[in-house]
Amino acid sequence: MKNIQSLPLAKNKTQWLYIVLILFIIFFLNITYEFYKFKEFSHDEIYIANAKVINIYPKKYYQVLKLQTDDFVFFTSNKTKQKLKIQDNINLYVLTDKINFYNFLKGFYSPSFNIYKLPPIYTLKNSVSDNINLQHKNPTISNLFNALFFATPINKELRKICSTFGVSHLVAISGFHLGILSFIIYWLLYFPYSKIQGQYFPYRNKKFDLLFTTSILLFFYLIFTGIVPSLLRAFVMFVFGIYFLRTNIKIISFGTLALVVMFIIAFFPKLLFSLSLWFSVAGVFYIFLFIQYFKNLNKIVAFCLFNIWIYLSINPITHYFFGDTSLLQLYSPLFTVGFILFYPVELFLHLIGYGGLLDGFIEAWLSIKTETKIVFTPTWAFIGYLFISFLSIPCPKWFRTLNLSFIAFNLWLFLA
Repeated sequence: MKNIQSLPLAKNKTQWLYIVLILFIIFFLNITYEFYKFKEFSHDEIYIANAKVINIYPKKYYQVLKLQTDDFVFFTSNKTKQKLKIQDNINLYVLTDKINFYNFLKGFYSPSFNIYKLPPIYTLKNSVSDNINLQHKNPTISNLFNALFFATPINKELRKICSTFGVSHLVAISGFHLGILSFIIYWLLYFPYSKIQGQYFPYRNKKFDLLFTTSILLFFYLIFTGIVPSLLRAFVMFVFGIYFLRTNIKIISFGTLALVVMFIIAFFPKLLFSLSLWFSVAGVFYIFLFIQYFKNLNKIVAFCLFNIWIYLSINPITHYFFGDTSLLQLYSPLFTVGFILFYPVELFLHLIGYGGLLDGFIEAWLSIKTETKIVFTPTWAFIGYLFISFLSIPCPKWFRTLNLSFIAFNLWLFLA
């Protein structure tokens, strides 16, 4: 039997034009709504807000707070004697006179006063988070697992450690975590559903039903975590993937990735300024490049090469924004492979109340000291690398140039 040829996402430029036009209209409506919220915010010079503390940056004499309201995210300073904690709910007065619409979308800093801590709002997320905290004696480890499971921000100490080891992408919930979770959910449902489906409705497409159910559970998880941009990208791709699989449309293509990005920006215009979203998109972009050019490689060789190639290829981009550099970052591909086992094991241990079982190993990892240096990708190199990356999609010669470019960059990064 001949293999059925996958269909393209759009048959011609006209269909692509219609897709882009529809998404632009949706974007325009949503950006108009955001402007309405901005006008409400900036109507008076002082805006009274209820906000949640989602991150804290300690300074010598005060705290810089990252706050989230129902409509926007912003930064302010807490110079009062009361020391706030992440997840605290507060009421405050915000000065709005220097905030424009661009700042409102992007996120902004504004002075504030009359900061008042509100009584805690007890939620299911707080309850589960407290349960995790009780399973660990080390608060840094508690912070680690709250970040891994619920996308809560990590503290300064843990952020530094993750950056030193090149594992920040493992702590920040993204498509990698969603892929593991979807695999676990799918196979937990597979055997009981197979028995029920075979007995009562054998005419149903078992794989589609399982994928659809998995997507529903992942949607609730997305809401539970607070719609993390990188996780949102992964979820949208997962849903699109199910639909494309059902309709025999080619899933792994740069057109699919472009559609997902346009879809997210159209419905969530503020995510245009989300660095985590663009890092997530960049990761998928280089994964697709790897698949395109190494799809005929021996599977064992491809598996061994995959994480190394992805890590080296994305380094010129990550180091444009984050300069922390250490030789330990070269172990990042190994940590990524190990995480495939570590994540579901820790998830299971926390579900049964033994989340602290491996804390000794984690504390040993946290105690490793190493020298770091600060090296940023030059702007000209960053722009040139992006240009070469896009040209690599249709042209193998540019792909070879891309490989030479990131090899040269990483030699300069770690040996300079």
